[in-house]
Amino acid sequence: MRKPVHILLVEDNEGDILLTTEALEESKITHQLSVVRNGKEALDWVFNQQPYQQSGEPDLILLDVNLPLKSGHEVLQAIKSDDTVKHIPVIMLTTSSSEKDVNLSYQYAANCYITKPVEVNDFLDAISTLCHFWVEVVTLPKNKA
Repeated sequence: MRKPVHILLVEDNEGDILLTTEALEESKITHQLSVVRNGKEALDWVFNQQPYQQSGEPDLILLDVNLPLKSGHEVLQAIKSDDTVKHIPVIMLTTSSSEKDVNLSYQYAANCYITKPVEVNDFLDAISTLCHFWVEVVTLPKNKA
């Protein structure tokens, strides 16, 4: 049996958290979902700072651009510039379709950029497809932890 993929969702919108959770459950992908609600918590999680010292390294990060305390771009830049965690795939999952946000995300080495669909069913389908690709199709790096 395959080990559950550990997904860290960095999202401050409760509705999007619920939709993402529902989409993951519907996708039938064996997963463990952890949620943090701002950029500072995301960095604390990834870099094992209090209170997340025992949380473990995620296999995949779903990262919003517009976050409180630290933006998604700041989080992405910190992750991708650190040799100990830069191997973790980071998927930008955001409402922003701004060319500036897209370009900056790829400049900071995002693995992909997805604009959240407005329609609920489209959102559920997008998350399901995204997770199927990143969990079932792609070979993820082995957890260093």
